[in-house]
Parts: sequence; structure tokens; C-alpha cells
Amino acid sequence: MPTDLAQLVTDMARRARAASLALATAPTEAKNDALRRLADLIDASHPALLAANREDCSAAAENRLSAAQIDRLTLSASRLKTLAESVREVAKLPDPVGGILEERTRPNGLLIRKVRVPIGVIGVIYEARPNVTVDCAVLCLKAGNAAILRGGKEIFHTNTALVSLIHAAIAQSSLAATDSAAGEAPILSAVQLIPTTDRAALTTLLKLDSLVQCIIPRGGEGLIRFVAENSTIPVIKHFTGVCCVYLHADAEPSMAENIVVNAKVQRPGVCNAAEQLLVHAASAEALLPRIGAALAARGVELRCDETAAGILARAGVAHRPAQPADFTAEFLGLVMAVRVVVSLDDAIAQINRDGSAHTDAIVTRDAAAARRFQGGVDSAVVLWNASTRFNDGFEFGFGAEIGISTDRLHARGPMGLPELCSYKYIVTGTGQVRG
Repeated sequence: MPTDLAQLVTDMARRARAASLALATAPTEAKNDALRRLADLIDASHPALLAANREDCSAAAENRLSAAQIDRLTLSASRLKTLAESVREVAKLPDPVGGILEERTRPNGLLIRKVRVPIGVIGVIYEARPNVTVDCAVLCLKAGNAAILRGGKEIFHTNTALVSLIHAAIAQSSLAATDSAAGEAPILSAVQLIPTTDRAALTTLLKLDSLVQCIIPRGGEGLIRFVAENSTIPVIKHFTGVCCVYLHADAEPSMAENIVVNAKVQRPGVCNAAEQLLVHAASAEALLPRIGAALAARGVELRCDETAAGILARAGVAHRPAQPADFTAEFLGLVMAVRVVVSLDDAIAQINRDGSAHTDAIVTRDAAAARRFQGGVDSAVVLWNASTRFNDGFEFGFGAEIGISTDRLHARGPMGLPELCSYKYIVTGTGQVRG
């Protein structure tokens, strides 16, 4: 590897830009061919991928990463099978490139079409999540974008093994036949992994605004703030996943229990896991003991406001007093903040004040209350009678996701293929000139 990291990353960006221009007009079937080959290679490479991942997991344990962090970076045969299937699902999805968003003919006869086009080069900065390597690569590729990936040191060996498979899939596919005029194959650089975790390489990437069109960071708040504060390239981000479940006065008890437990426990270390539980005062005496006991039985530490603490104490359910910071915290583990609210409007106000505009849910049998909650809560995804864990690109039918955006401009919520496109105007005339 060259010792000059700035030159290394700049050269990668130049190759990525050339690849993005070739990808922009690549046939859909050629892109799908590369994706299907990648899925087959993942299925055929379990031993090598799991060996690389074990090396990363061993180092993570030695470095005393938390159980949730180790879970995020761990691969298994079943997770690899799911990963390969997600690649096949992306291959089956419609190609967004070239789609006509609007079309109009002006009084002077000009035909104006607004057409989806790739963004260009997308830099993805992430931490200990090997699925992100594949998800981001295949979504960018299908949407006609080149990707520069910079994963965390915790998952370096796994990422290297996965990107090797991506390169092999592209090289073996009909996509590799997309050659430049010089006889080269720039498209082979469509997906690149920065081969170092040195922060200097990231700092260089964030300043290459003439070559890279978009940066998407995925990881902890510290990483995302660093990227947002140091990038001269537009950044699509979410800082935290402070997700809330609100149990309305008429919430059905068994449904409420199932949703809250799933939202908190099914995979607590991810951004769409629930961190906050709000319960309407009218149902708190009936619901909190049951749901608190179910959470405690699964190892969840309950941090409660005074009212919730009193109810759980009378029911004999273990808990501890909450601190103010608990109601804005992303725990990413088996901890949940619990409070009692006096009304639906109170719940909406507290979620908008203390949440992170990521994912929030209401459990209720009252359709009017659900509509009011979904309209009033200012979050990217607002669910009615469903777990927050469903805010996910695969669950939304996107095949995979490149991230979950809490921004308001360009993309919001789980980002699939359409969100990886911009647009341009294609104008057709018959000799018109402007007077």
C-alpha cells in the first residue's frame, strides 16, 4: 500500500468517478448479472468468509467490545444465507435509472422530461457491520453509482474478504464488458474498499468534492458527527436511533407486550430497536406490570420515571429510577427508559422533544388516535400496531438498504434504489429559439 494515503484515496476516487460514468449507462441485465454472481459467490464462500470473520470477532473480544457490538460484526451461516438472498432480491427489483418522474410539453412545443439518474460516486463510512459492505455495494451498483467503502477496524478482515467477492462477481459478469474508449474497463473499480483504517484516509476522502458526490456515514453518533463536520461533500445521515413505543389508553395487552418485547429485545444493538416506552396513564396500572415483567424476564433493565416506578414497585417488578439523560439516550443494549404520559398529545410532544426522528410506534385499537399520532410525530417512520424493528430496507421490500436517513432533504427513512438516484431534465425540441 502506498505510504501517501492522500494520493491513494485520491486515485481511488478518480477510478470511482470513471466507473460511475460507465455505470450510468450500463444495461440493467449486466448489472443484475453481477449481482446474481455475487449472491452465488457468497453462498459458495462460507468457510472463507466465516474464517475471516472469526479473526475479527476474536480481536473484538480481546479489545472488550460490548456484546451488542460483537453481535453486529458477527457472521453466521444463516446470516450469510440472508445476505445472499438480499443480493438476489436487489437484482429482481426494477432498475430506477432512466425512470421518467415527470413529463410535460410546453406551449412552444418543447418536450421536457424529468428522468432519474445515478448520483455518481458515493462514499460510505461505517463501523462494525459486515452486511453494510454488501448492502451498500449492491444498491449503489444497481442504481448506477460507484461506491468507495471505508469500514471500521473491527471488521477489516471480513470486509476485505467480502469486497474480493464483489470484485470477482463484477469481473466474471457481462458488466465487465463495459469498456472505455481507451480499451480499459473502468467499471471494475465500481466498488472499492479503502485498504486502511487510518483516520487520515477518511479525512482525505471527505474533501474530494470534485470527484465524490455524496457521503453516507453509518455508525455511532461520534463517527457521524465527525463526518458531517469535516466533509465538503453533501452528507446523508442519522445521528441516533432513539426510538419510542407509545401504548395508548386502549392498547390490547397481549399485542402491546409482543410489540414492546420484540422492539426492545429481538436485536437490541441496532438503530431501530426501541429505547423508550411511554404508557398512557389510563392504562398504566394494567399494562406496566405485565410488560415490565416480560422485559425484566428477558434481562432488560427498566429505568423509570416516578409514576412508572411506583406501579412496578407495587407489582414487584425490578427497576431503577431514571435520570433525565435516560429519556434521550440510545442505549443499544438491554436497557429501556419507561415513563407514564397523561395524554396522546403529551406522548407526541415528548417524542418530538426527546426522540431522534428515526422510528416511533403507537399501539392502539383507536384508528383516530393512530392517525393523529402518525401525523403528529415528526419521524422518518411512524408505525401503528407494529414493532419499530420493521424500519428496515429489506422489510420494506427494498432488497436491502444503504442506511436509514433522519434528514429531511433528498432522502428520509430506509434508503433503497430510488433514494440513490438524482435526476436530470431531458429536453427535446424541434428547432425552438428563445425570443
